[in-house]
Amino acid sequence: MKFALVDGKRETATKGKVGICQFCGSELIAKCGEVKVHHWSHKSKRNCDLWWENESEWHRAWKNEFPTECQEVIHHGENGERHIADVKTKKGWSIEFQHSFLNTEERRSRNEFYPNLIWVVDGLRRKRDKLKFKRVIKEESIAINGKPYVIQIRNPDENVLLKEWCNNNSYVFYDFQERNFSNELTLWLLFPSNSFNNLFLSPVTRNEFIESLNNDNFEELINDRIKSIRKGLEDNQRIMRVYNTSSKHRKMAAINKYMTNRQRRKLTRF
Repeated sequence: MKFALVDGKRETATKGKVGICQFCGSELIAKCGEVKVHHWSHKSKRNCDLWWENESEWHRAWKNEFPTECQEVIHHGENGERHIADVKTKKGWSIEFQHSFLNTEERRSRNEFYPNLIWVVDGLRRKRDKLKFKRVIKEESIAINGKPYVIQIRNPDENVLLKEWCNNNSYVFYDFQERNFSNELTLWLLFPSNSFNNLFLSPVTRNEFIESLNNDNFEELINDRIKSIRKGLEDNQRIMRVYNTSSKHRKMAAINKYMTNRQRRKLTRF
């Protein structure tokens, strides 16, 4: 954990200090070595929140992008269940930064527990995920909208990372620590499975993502892309209707031409 209660106040780990866990009230020891990020640890070496995972530098760097009062916030479920959200914004968005593998059952449980959940997934955990993800975007996608840029994935089964997360009812952002043409760090937004019948992705800059949450306008960022998806699908449907109509006309014209020629050939025989 990043924070513990020291004399009733939330503090980060400092060598030699002892704190109290804000979740379970037990004693915490400051771990301030040179390998892992400085953190608080239970004496029993067992986290009181079973959903909690050890933090990496990647994990801690993401947390630090948000106000300290929004970090490590205890969320209370309606049934009395409690868990510590990595970040919980003032507007009520809970953010989980996920580095390690998460089985389907636990992922589903978290989606059901947090009413407004956002996942940020470390896309570099497995060595080949980034390469395979780019290949799917290049070979298995269709552009739905230009600005904001949104693509539809035709075959998500070609990518393990997409298969793992495509059946969520929450927003998922993949972090490959890559930069766009403007040299801005960029995430890939995977839309919830219950929004549409298809799988959609859209790039979002890291700064845009962070600022939208810190400035309480995340919904605006999402709605702009949802609108573009609807518009893109409607445009595609219109194009297909025009194509099918013109195709039908071409077929009828070809049939009429064939029948006319056939009739002409019959007449020339007499």
